[in-house]
Amino acid sequence: MIVASKLQRSLVEATHDEVELHKWIESEKAGRDLGEKAIHDWLAHYWDRFLRQRWVEHLQGQVFWHELDHTDFGLFQRGFNGNPLADKIIGLYKAGGKNGENLGIVQRARREDWPIEEVFQILETLDINSRRLVCQVEERLIIANSYF
Repeated sequence: MIVASKLQRSLVEATHDEVELHKWIESEKAGRDLGEKAIHDWLAHYWDRFLRQRWVEHLQGQVFWHELDHTDFGLFQRGFNGNPLADKIIGLYKAGGKNGENLGIVQRARREDWPIEEVFQILETLDINSRRLVCQVEERLIIANSYF
């Protein structure tokens, strides 16, 4: 796999940058340093979407995230480059929420009469559930405490 010409980043560093930015913005709004409270707020409200978006960037071959499975880099582009249906599905997944999960995508496909076999093929390649980046509350607190 050649990634030399692609942007390469670390999730750890990117997470730290995002948390620090959120902490600064929220502290400015509050007129005081919110410290740990702002860190916990980011982890509670933005962590899952942040990870989901980074994983999609990795799958699309846009950014090589060192902590993610190296064989997943560019997987989506290798399998579905330029496929408008695949682009719709990856857009739904990246946006998150219930419509970005397998069931929500299949329900939309049925409502909008998308070719269901192709939808299933794309979902199998994407394989959301086995690649899910989940961070439970305990793990979030460990990450938050690493900033102190």
